[in-house]
Amino acid sequence: ILLGMKGSDKLPQGKKTGTTIVAVVYKDGVVLGADTRATSGSEVAEKNCEKIHYLAPNLMCCGAGTAADTEMITQMIASQLELLRMNTHSSSRVVTACTLLKRRLYRYQGHISAALILGGCDLNGPAVYQIAPHGSTAKSNYTTMGSGSLAAMAVMESSWKEDMNEEEAVELVKRSVGAGIFNDLGSGSNCDVCIVRMDGTKDYRRNDVKPNEVGPIRAMVHHSAVLTMHPGLTPTLGAPIITPHPARVGLADVDIVRMEVEA
Repeated sequence: ILLGMKGSDKLPQGKKTGTTIVAVVYKDGVVLGADTRATSGSEVAEKNCEKIHYLAPNLMCCGAGTAADTEMITQMIASQLELLRMNTHSSSRVVTACTLLKRRLYRYQGHISAALILGGCDLNGPAVYQIAPHGSTAKSNYTTMGSGSLAAMAVMESSWKEDMNEEEAVELVKRSVGAGIFNDLGSGSNCDVCIVRMDGTKDYRRNDVKPNEVGPIRAMVHHSAVLTMHPGLTPTLGAPIITPHPARVGLADVDIVRMEVEA
């Protein structure tokens, strides 16, 4: 019906995240990173969106694909994990979250456009899983996904090493996301970083790197003082007209009638 209507030959499309998301395992935890650009076709729909989603106190998940799908599936799985923790009286395991996510995605055969990177720590140690939209998964020490994944993976493969410390892992994630930001048109703006440690602490650094900050560039542009409009430049014709706010209606101004009900 919609396609037969005049002017409805092109239906509205969902907002895509464009995206470069990465994750890496280091000796004491995992580090996740993502850019903050969301696109709608060839237009930038959001410059500072969040692509690192909460799943559990010890689990975080990066999402690429359709923004609504990545947001809602992580919220659904987060609620299931919360109920499971309440029932078992134990913390969530990374493989449990991975199983719940892959089963949900496989059920819809890829129509949920959510490419995910799951990272967290449990009693088995730190772990990172890559979850494709159709439900396939892979466990690895480092991974990248999204439209800027090739540029990010080039940095990962050339610089990752075993037993990295936290500072080295964070720097590697920043460089990988930066490679996606500057080499992929669907990725851009800032870089978010999230660190999940084995000791149970978590550090979510929103806008940790701002490579495209325009403030200093705009400050370098000097405009003519002729175009500067100072306050009070426009003359007024007289005293300002102030309309008083109408008095609020109280119970004394309302007639209360008892409602008739059947006995």
